[in-house]
Amino acid sequence: MQADILTIAALGAHPLSVLTGMTVQDTRGVEEVQPVDDDFVVDQARVLLEDMRVQAFKIGVLGSVENVAAVAEVLADYPDVPVVLDPVIASGRGDPLADEEMLAALTELLLPLTTVLTPNSIEARRLTQDEDDGDVAEDMPLADCARYLLELGARHVLITGTHETAPQVVNTLYGPGGVICTDAWERLPGSYHGSGCTLASALAVMLAHGMPVGEAARAAQRYTWETLAHALRPGMGQAIPNRFFANRVFNPGA
Repeated sequence: MQADILTIAALGAHPLSVLTGMTVQDTRGVEEVQPVDDDFVVDQARVLLEDMRVQAFKIGVLGSVENVAAVAEVLADYPDVPVVLDPVIASGRGDPLADEEMLAALTELLLPLTTVLTPNSIEARRLTQDEDDGDVAEDMPLADCARYLLELGARHVLITGTHETAPQVVNTLYGPGGVICTDAWERLPGSYHGSGCTLASALAVMLAHGMPVGEAARAAQRYTWETLAHALRPGMGQAIPNRFFANRVFNPGA
């Protein structure tokens, strides 16, 4: 939630938050997730949506199957508002944040409402696993993963190459007609806490500003890479993207 709020604010938009789960976590990983009651999730969203005009939705950790259904119920009433879905399956350390039942609900209920799905390569392959035997297609080409996810209803899929082994991080945006664009970025050393949240939130802001999906995806990637290049290390674990890298710190004594 903090990653979303910081990113959205840094890019000049106003974030409205609906809490779907509470976590016990630090820069080293996630220790526990406590889902929020699904009725409370709907109440949070409805109150905000009745008060203000929302230009885009960004979805992250949902916490339970009931919350997946609750969010889908709300989104169905706003078919013209762009939806960016970050399918957070695990933390950067590998702590599980979604089980198989949740993934099944996500693909069935949320993908058909999604404007851009933003999985990394591990998440893309996990989302295309065989529902009958539970096997994950670890070697499945990412283009095939994207095609499968598009067939499930997502309008666009931006697969990031952070977890691949190539010298550069290669991110590819797919649409109904195939590849829309591919962008390669210098692979930075170390690991980062909240990079996927930063990318998805930045993309939501770009879409809220009315940018076409291809341009929005490239602008969001460029911003995210800069936050990582200027990352901070305040804790004992992963570095934190510096979402305000372009802003000077206010000095009240200046």
